[in-house]
Amino acid sequence: MTKMNREAVVTEALGLLDEVGLDAVSTRRLAKRLNVEQPSLYWYFRTKKDLLAAMAHAAMEPHAAEPLPAPGDDWRDWFADNTRSFRRTLLMRRDGARLHAGSSPAGDLDRIRRKMEFLVASGVRERDAQMAMLAAGRFTVGSVLEEQADVAPGDGAETPADLPDIDHESAFEAGLALILNGLVHGT
Repeated sequence: MTKMNREAVVTEALGLLDEVGLDAVSTRRLAKRLNVEQPSLYWYFRTKKDLLAAMAHAAMEPHAAEPLPAPGDDWRDWFADNTRSFRRTLLMRRDGARLHAGSSPAGDLDRIRRKMEFLVASGVRERDAQMAMLAAGRFTVGSVLEEQADVAPGDGAETPADLPDIDHESAFEAGLALILNGLVHGT
């Protein structure tokens, strides 16, 4: 193990998450993985909740690295691409949606403000932009929760014959289109 610091602890915690899932992540397991005594982790994170928050923030880095919208961008395309990027990022980690659910965007507030300003400058009413971003975010987390909880084929109950078999990607795209269409009609 390289020199232990806050970033290294989070990196190892995310590796542990990918191996064992969110329910099995513990400071005891993490300490063992780092070859340290469990109390030494409290130097970096006072509580498991603090560790989980740092993990959620780090797990969102691929989405946070996406470029912000530019003045000439079509807001509809940007909104859809931004939501898809969020979904891809959540899917990068085992239990990524569960890790993210309930986390605070405190470290990302400037980016959120800039995204909102872009939508408003593009003609979307401020309240509609706020509600659309919130709805798209919650819809995406819920979609990924369902996708990550999906059982392997043959492990669950059979789908009734009269219900269409819709894959996760198609269901996500259909829901995103409904949100976007609602926002378009509101402008």
